[in-house]
Amino acid sequence: MSEEPSDVDRFLALVAAAQGRDIRLTSIQAGLLVAADLGIARDSRAFARLLGIAHSLVLRELNVLAEREGVLQIVKWDLRTMRVHYTLPPLDEA
Repeated sequence: MSEEPSDVDRFLALVAAAQGRDIRLTSIQAGLLVAADLGIARDSRAFARLLGIAHSLVLRELNVLAEREGVLQIVKWDLRTMRVHYTLPPLDEA
């Protein structure tokens, strides 16, 4: 009897796969990318809340990703709430 993987298991497998493709990614960084790709979370507070981790940790990891060219784009920064909205860059059409 085979069971369908849960959403959590699928998410964790995708995070592990992202880290396998880029060994520089931390678990949180890979999670941010996977969450954006799946449409689970596209802002720092939503991601922190969903994963039950400190928003400050998410902001730190998000800033590291934003500094790397072509990995992630910051689209809006709310100074009052410190919520950062982000997206994956569009795929280059060859």
